[in-house]
Amino acid sequence: MGLDNTFGAFLIGLVVSAVLYGVTCVQTYYYYTHYPKDPWYIKLLVGAALVSDTCHQALITHSAYTYLVTDFGNLVGITKLVWSLIVEVLFNGFTAFMVQSFLAMRVYRLSNKSYLATSSVMVLVIGEFVLLLIYVGKALPMDTFVELAELKVLSMSINAVAAAGDVLIAIFLCVLLQKSRTGFRKSDTMINKLILFSMNTGLLTSICAVASLVSISVWPNTFIYIMFYFCLGRLYCNSLLATLNARKGLRGDSQNDEMSLSLQGVKHKTNQSMAGTSQNRLPNNISIKIDTTQEYMRDEYSNSDLKSPQVV
Repeated sequence: MGLDNTFGAFLIGLVVSAVLYGVTCVQTYYYYTHYPKDPWYIKLLVGAALVSDTCHQALITHSAYTYLVTDFGNLVGITKLVWSLIVEVLFNGFTAFMVQSFLAMRVYRLSNKSYLATSSVMVLVIGEFVLLLIYVGKALPMDTFVELAELKVLSMSINAVAAAGDVLIAIFLCVLLQKSRTGFRKSDTMINKLILFSMNTGLLTSICAVASLVSISVWPNTFIYIMFYFCLGRLYCNSLLATLNARKGLRGDSQNDEMSLSLQGVKHKTNQSMAGTSQNRLPNNISIKIDTTQEYMRDEYSNSDLKSPQVV
């Protein structure tokens, strides 16, 4: 065990986490300036996630400063546990719990309020948080990294359950969105984007959790697993914000769908009127437009952004 794979990995994790925290701040600013009419509970969720992320970044910065500056050259000091290194786990857990619960609510809505699908996700989400609380409770009285190694199995369990929860959420969202296909090219293209987006957001957190799990299994006497774990909360927070901030882009696609369908209606009406059968095709286009608009409404959170299926 040397400095490169211990405090070197520790420092790398801190730097990457700080960069991701900057992205979190930018995304949070974008959210509050572009979605001022979102429901209060979504705004509260975003604010709580930012506060939790900020506390986590401050705690890992404090622990890094203690080990690399305050205890520089003190061989005994760097073997001791700093309290902030344990407490930061709690705030990472808070962030993960909030974001995964939010995604579980999306599963609940998309599955037509299926309690089976939602409860299967929430069992993993709550289980992860309970294991994390047990870990923090056992780790706080410990004084050295040697003692902390006794909690290796518990730490591995937390990362395994976290990865399982993220994968399950991504699978549910992809399957439910796949079932929501309308058969029309424009709306199906938007659903494809949502599926790809759901896979990517769940994939990042899953990979990070698995990387932390594998590294603590293969290199238990290093801090490589800490490097990955430092970034996990940041990825959760950014996945939440990316999900919320992507709505305007998807809304633009939906509006293009409506305009395209409306223009098709005008075109068909013109062509049919020339042939003397102008009234036969227009109702189909109205139906398509309503279907597309209602499909788009299903995954919206902003009260002001909900569109009623009006025919124009």
